[in-house]
Amino acid sequence: MRLTLHTDYALRTLIYLGTRTDRLVSIHEIAQAYGISENHLMKIIHRLGRGGFIETVRGRGGGLRLARAADAIRIGDVVRYTEEDMALVGCMQGDDPSAPDARPCVLADACRLKGVLGEALGAFTAVLDRYTLADMITERTRGVLS
Repeated sequence: MRLTLHTDYALRTLIYLGTRTDRLVSIHEIAQAYGISENHLMKIIHRLGRGGFIETVRGRGGGLRLARAADAIRIGDVVRYTEEDMALVGCMQGDDPSAPDARPCVLADACRLKGVLGEALGAFTAVLDRYTLADMITERTRGVLS
C-alpha cells in the first residue's frame, strides 16, 4: 500500500502548522518549506479545511492554523479522510461497478484473500490511530522547519 501525494502533503502541512501555533501561516510559506506547488497545496488546504483539521483566515493578514490542538488530531483520521480509496484490491471496493478496478471475481464466494487484506488494512489504520499530530512534532522537527 502506498499513500497518495495528497495525503503525504496533507500530513506535512499539518506538521508544519503544528510547529507554528503562535501565528498564522501562508500557503506560500508551506509550499516554500517543502518545495511543492502552491496550486496543488491550495487543493489540499481546501480539503483539510472542509475536514475540520485546519482553519483559514481570509483577508489581509490572513493565513492558516490548526482548527484544534495537535493532540486532538489523529493521524489515522487524516489518512482516512484524505485517501480517496483505501481498497487494497479491486474486490474490496464493494459493489460499485464504476470503480476503477471493479471486475467480477470468479472466486468471490470462496476467497479468503479479501478478509485477510481487510484485516491487514485494519491493523495499519489501528496503528495510525494510536498517534496524534502532537506525536509527530518534536523539538528536532521544529528545528528543521525553522
